[in-house]
Amino acid sequence: MDKFLIKKPIITEKSVSEAKIGKYVFLVENNATKPEVKKALKVIYKVDTVKINIVNARPKTKRMGNYHYSKSGYKKAIVTLKKGQKLDILQS
Repeated sequence: MDKFLIKKPIITEKSVSEAKIGKYVFLVENNATKPEVKKALKVIYKVDTVKINIVNARPKTKRMGNYHYSKSGYKKAIVTLKKGQKLDILQS
């Protein structure tokens, strides 16, 4: 079940610049915890993590004309890898 905990990497301008210093951002399941994310990264990417920060993004309400809808919230993990390790998730 560890493999399904991490949905996908989040690739933005900020995450690409942080990847140069060893920090990577992943979209994770809403019930994920730091130890579970660490274990999943070890299984999937075979890397050692130094630090994991979890961020909960709140749901946002949007409006288009007379219609109101809600964009669902999500959880992301900012992972710092051991010095000298890197992931090839970014296409150069």
